[in-house]
Amino acid sequence: MADNDSDDKVHLAGQGLAADSEERAAVEAANENASLRDRLLRALAEVENTRRRAERSVADAREYGISDFAAELLSVVDSLQRAVASAEDRTDQTPADAALLDGVRSTQRQLLATLGRFGVRRIEALGASFDPNLHEAMAEVEDDSRPPRSVVSVLEDGYMIHDRLLRAARVAVAKRRLEAAPPVDAAWGA
Repeated sequence: MADNDSDDKVHLAGQGLAADSEERAAVEAANENASLRDRLLRALAEVENTRRRAERSVADAREYGISDFAAELLSVVDSLQRAVASAEDRTDQTPADAALLDGVRSTQRQLLATLGRFGVRRIEALGASFDPNLHEAMAEVEDDSRPPRSVVSVLEDGYMIHDRLLRAARVAVAKRRLEAAPPVDAAWGA
């Protein structure tokens, strides 16, 4: 019987080892499952982030893709504006000059309307408070009739494309006239 008891103990011990082994395998499988699940969720999140970045990139390309082209056309707008201003200053206009001026004005309007359809708009700077995000100060002008840091003249129009700056407006900004310093009394200093 002693042999039977020892056989039973060996058999029971073998079952215990088998149970421990199965538990370890189950724990390892659960850990591996959790690790794989975590990796899957991270991969899905990365795919979603990539999709969103691609959508933003496509939307930006659609909205701002013509920025460089539009910026180049602004020099044409400036030239047309200078031509109109120069022709309007002339006092000896012939009917042919007037017709040519009307054609240049029409071309200028069409170009600005076309740029407008693509989201390009002029910055209204004259009289506005100086904003370094929209304006480039080219000069300060002493002007007591206007508030300090307000735009008193526009040297070159600025433009936005949708909500982004295409070109800053070049402006002259008002500043207060400096008060003359009172004369120094030589006797007072002594």
